[in-house]
Amino acid sequence: MTARELLPRPTARTRPVATGRGPGPRAGRRRDPWPYLLIAPAVLGTLYLLVYPLVRALVISFQEFGLRQLILGDAEFVGLANYRALLGDPRFWEVVRRTFLFMAVNVALIVVIATLVALMTERLGRRFRIAVLSSLVLAWAMPVVAATTVFQWLFHSEFGIVNQTLTGLGWQSFERYAWFANGPASFAILVLLIVWQSVPFAAITLYSALTTVPGELYESARLDGAGAGRIFRSVTFPIVRPVFLLVVSLEVIWTFKAFVQIWVMTRGGPGDATTILPVYAVQTALSAQRYDLGTATSMVTVVLMSVVLIVYFRQLLRQEAEQ
Repeated sequence: MTARELLPRPTARTRPVATGRGPGPRAGRRRDPWPYLLIAPAVLGTLYLLVYPLVRALVISFQEFGLRQLILGDAEFVGLANYRALLGDPRFWEVVRRTFLFMAVNVALIVVIATLVALMTERLGRRFRIAVLSSLVLAWAMPVVAATTVFQWLFHSEFGIVNQTLTGLGWQSFERYAWFANGPASFAILVLLIVWQSVPFAAITLYSALTTVPGELYESARLDGAGAGRIFRSVTFPIVRPVFLLVVSLEVIWTFKAFVQIWVMTRGGPGDATTILPVYAVQTALSAQRYDLGTATSMVTVVLMSVVLIVYFRQLLRQEAEQ
């Protein structure tokens, strides 16, 4: 027998099969167009509903755009004139300060209360936990305008249950007290309303994050003599930190651009006591038909909100790097 006859014959598993589809120089360049065609409607819809209005508002902010230009369509570019007029208005800077105060108070209260509610829900029994989560979902699902109207009824000067309750407890000065005629009182009611509307989402999100913390870590911390506060700082918070970051970021965005509640309840009044940047933009655009100044205010609002989030993210990343 020859050496060639002693070699094993190729089997079906080892024999090369000529399929004509082997990798070639152009194989890596071919891509199936179907995934792109399937997502194209969603991408186009997003561009039309989100990107186009933003670009259009940016263009209007550089134009002289009033009621006449809206009807005739003969707007002319004026460069940075709208921004110079806006930044030179002392009322604008007062509104900016009020907006940051409004945002800081709301976000702080929302995060603290939501964290406490989430920690309480985690320690409840199954039935009470279901009851609390169901209540949070129902409060969260309530329409914004409906909730705002309910709060208007609660603090009504003549028929509101808050005045009747306080008067019944002996505080006669609250009889027919006009809450919405007082600036600080209106501000406080709006903060209460927005906190009440925002806590359910934040609490449910934080509760979901707390359920991912292993119970063995809590047991080890208790064996080492750690109290509740130390356990939260050293065990719970480091694990759920990304979720806290998400919640704070979303609440900053939502409270910074709060408009419906303020417009329905006070329209920014009394005076300017509850006027923040989104309300100021609408007031500027509608009162004098200065749509150019209104859109310029909106652009400044977007920039300020982005700066707040960037500073917040950088601070968190710096703290994580130091740890």
